[in-house]
Amino acid sequence: MSRLSIAILFAAATGGAAGAQQAQPATVAKPTLIKNATVLTVTKGKLENTDLLLQNGKIAQIGKNLSAPAGATVIDATGKYVMPGIIDPHSHTMIDAVNEGSLSVTSMVRVRDVLNPTDINIYRQLAGGVTTINVLHGSANTIGGQNAVVKLKWGRDVPEMLFPGAMPGIKFALGENVTQKNGQTAAQAQGRALRYPATRMGQEEVLRDAFTRARDYKASWDDYNAKVKAGDKTAVAPERDLELEPLVEVLEGKRFVHAHSYRADEMLMLLNVAKEFGFTVKTLQHGLEGYKIASEIAQAGTGLSTFADEWSYKVEAYDAIPYNTAILMHHGVVATVNSDSDERARRLNIDAAKMMRYGGLTEDEALKTITYNGAVQLGVQNRVGSIEIGKDADVVIWSGDPLSVYSSAETTFIDGEVFFDVKKDAAMRDQMAKERAALEAADRGRRPVIP
Repeated sequence: MSRLSIAILFAAATGGAAGAQQAQPATVAKPTLIKNATVLTVTKGKLENTDLLLQNGKIAQIGKNLSAPAGATVIDATGKYVMPGIIDPHSHTMIDAVNEGSLSVTSMVRVRDVLNPTDINIYRQLAGGVTTINVLHGSANTIGGQNAVVKLKWGRDVPEMLFPGAMPGIKFALGENVTQKNGQTAAQAQGRALRYPATRMGQEEVLRDAFTRARDYKASWDDYNAKVKAGDKTAVAPERDLELEPLVEVLEGKRFVHAHSYRADEMLMLLNVAKEFGFTVKTLQHGLEGYKIASEIAQAGTGLSTFADEWSYKVEAYDAIPYNTAILMHHGVVATVNSDSDERARRLNIDAAKMMRYGGLTEDEALKTITYNGAVQLGVQNRVGSIEIGKDADVVIWSGDPLSVYSSAETTFIDGEVFFDVKKDAAMRDQMAKERAALEAADRGRRPVIP
């Protein structure tokens, strides 16, 4: 067996090679007909008194007076709203390890290896209407680990939660989280060596060095494959490098770059390095000063995912403004609002509403920042992010307009299956309270047993 064949088999076994995420086949849900709702399609406007048929995990029909197929569950949604499931483009939910910060480049590590499917925040975010998250490595080093795009199928194992077909990605990070200036100064005072890079110019060198090595590694494999194709049986395959393989995928356009960044100068630096090596940065994550270079970001074909109104929590966040998202969108940038937080993720609908207050986005534009635009940033816009026939049945029934603080998610579907229902949740809470009371009553008066 040739070394190339061995490498291919090893890659298939480990899932480390380029290619979209693979997931286990999903459970096929029974059909559901949602009737008389106000449907916020996001891409095709608002539809009043409209029915929605979810069948075989897809949005099968949209219209008025639809008939329920045999065996369908029928939900009267009169007075309620239906919108696509919310997409959070920057999440650390489910991960048991955040940073592999021991090296400047840790492109070989994978978030999917540390996903915890029992994280209670999955359920809580379903209750906030979230259905898909982009789980990212931390921001301790310049080139971090590989991401995982996940559908929040509470109660299922990790392979079934991975979003099938999602483009793989990798997390980069710039700025203070990488330089760790305060921590490194304290370490130096104690006689310990500085961790490289300790400055922004060091971060740029790390990027340029890594992609120079990746480009050379790619050339060596291209040369080997050309010899094999020409029938050269003496060709010797290069040694496999798990650090450089993901970066070669970036160069080949097979892996997205999602880059933590705050300041305009460091974002421009990364865009220039990417241009030098011939790849596109898919998203600038946070990008609080993106509004200063909106034209340059648009010209680079890069998206940006930011906070709604978080600023001044550290020095590099001083120039953040709540108008960032609107300014970027007016320049043609695909912009989103993210949570970066287990708590904020449950209120992204309110963060979207703020975009109408700060910058005057329309209702559809505001909703796009938490739905369709996120799907574009993850390369899954043909599957989710809007309510259209043929798309995945990832939809949410809201008690009222989801852009109102008085509304809440009542039922959350993923692939047509219910993963959160507010009535079942209330019943479950009652049952748990009764169980607790029974256990406490049975235990009352007993002396503790000491083994």
